[in-house]
Amino acid sequence: MKKQIFTLGAILFSGILFAGCSSSKADSDTETINVTLAGNPATADPNKGGDTNSGSLFTQTDEGLYKLNKNQKVVAGVATKVVKPTNGGKTYTFTIKKNAKWSNGKAITAQDFATSFQRQVDPNTKSQVANLLTYVKNYQAVQDGKVKPSALGVKALNKHTLQIQLSKPEPYLKTVLATSLFPVYSPYVQKYGSSYGSSSTKVVSSGAYKLVGWNATKDAWTYVKNPYYWNAKQVKLSKVNVQVVKDDTTAVNLFKGNKVQETAISGQTVSQFANTKNLSTQMISRMAFLEFNYKHTATSNENLSKAISLILNRKTMTSKVLADGSIPALNMVPKGDSTDEKNGKDFAGEVGNLLSYNVTEAQKDWKLAQTQLGKKKLTLTMLVDNTSTDKQVGQYIQGQAEKYLKGLTIEIKPMPHAQHIGVASNGNYDINLDGWTGDNQDPEEFLQLGNGQDPVNFTKWADKHYTKLMNEIDDTNNHSTSERWALMQEADKYLMAKQGIVPLYQSTATHLVSKDVTGLTYSNQSGDALYQYASVK
Repeated sequence: MKKQIFTLGAILFSGILFAGCSSSKADSDTETINVTLAGNPATADPNKGGDTNSGSLFTQTDEGLYKLNKNQKVVAGVATKVVKPTNGGKTYTFTIKKNAKWSNGKAITAQDFATSFQRQVDPNTKSQVANLLTYVKNYQAVQDGKVKPSALGVKALNKHTLQIQLSKPEPYLKTVLATSLFPVYSPYVQKYGSSYGSSSTKVVSSGAYKLVGWNATKDAWTYVKNPYYWNAKQVKLSKVNVQVVKDDTTAVNLFKGNKVQETAISGQTVSQFANTKNLSTQMISRMAFLEFNYKHTATSNENLSKAISLILNRKTMTSKVLADGSIPALNMVPKGDSTDEKNGKDFAGEVGNLLSYNVTEAQKDWKLAQTQLGKKKLTLTMLVDNTSTDKQVGQYIQGQAEKYLKGLTIEIKPMPHAQHIGVASNGNYDINLDGWTGDNQDPEEFLQLGNGQDPVNFTKWADKHYTKLMNEIDDTNNHSTSERWALMQEADKYLMAKQGIVPLYQSTATHLVSKDVTGLTYSNQSGDALYQYASVK
């Protein structure tokens, strides 16, 4: 039920400036702006991409049945309206807009959605985001290879009518349809197969912008206004030139020189702009955490993960190391992500702070781990993104561990974002500095990261009681909203007691935006820019 796995670096770098872009300022005549992105997207295929940068690309180039408007409300996208389900909340029937077209001018059809969803769940696709469709009828049977992908509960009744059959009611389907589930151009899927979306020439856009000049190795590309987009008249920016930049100093210099009109900044750089009108900051549903590889003997030790968690002062981490407005994690779920329908209270606040800083207790746990492992000394490798932010956080964790847990050595292994995701997903690590960006405003999206039966559980932590709790949470046929809420709170508390995953902090999305750019807003879930609502003075 996710779209974005992220590893914390906010800014990626390339010394190459924008090819073919203005060297001074945005071209107001053609409504063009120059921007930076955290790194090169792993794919332009919405059926596969689970990394943050791919998610940012999808936000600009893809549109699903629903979309987020500039006020962050779910509204009709490619569908004619936001529909009400029938059959006890398990059947959704959508009508596709007749003027909804791909960026090549061809009509977007119901079959394009059916093809997309079936392909995403097909185990041969090896999608990182297949579980976005968990609640669709026959999902698990398709994933397990017991039935063909065509048996998934998604069907094109005719060219403009799509029906989705769920196995059980899904509390957050509306948000997922608006942010994470998109159609694919069926003829190109047939033509290119697994290489669909591997470059801008092998993908077609359904959203406000089409992708131009991109492949997985390039550090500069362009979003060009899609003239066939059904709402093209409301899109003001004709071009958004994107450049990968991974160094805050470079990003700031580009911004000050008006060579970029929008850029993300992170860490202590943020404080330099604290009192300026150029700074845009918002808390988002993004949680940073440590994953311990439970396939390795040492890192599967519960006392080890507890010891490392206890020697981390999260207030120091956020205020001194990051210094960008991020806040300490309270538990597995970010603040503001979900609220109780009964009393309006925040989920994370109701569960409370379950992550303490206690060196004395940490050292007791470490001694137990040493005894259980039969080792006085232990060297572990920690994966981090090759960015200043990730490396600084990694160095803080390394310093705390080696200062207070004598005999423990942590070696930091930085690597490029896409490579990092691949290595982590294959389980080739001891400790992983990782994170998750939510988009469906439901605590389960973060809690499922600890479920041993879930494909996004990189740690392979498999606790029978926790899996039982997650199965009950998923059983929306037999649990009311309030019962499900209570089960999710129980699951969060259990996960934190066991430290199956060690949360660190909740991130902010912080950007510098030129005074010449108006109307630019950001997703309050992912922090992605919504360029289709922006314009240039």
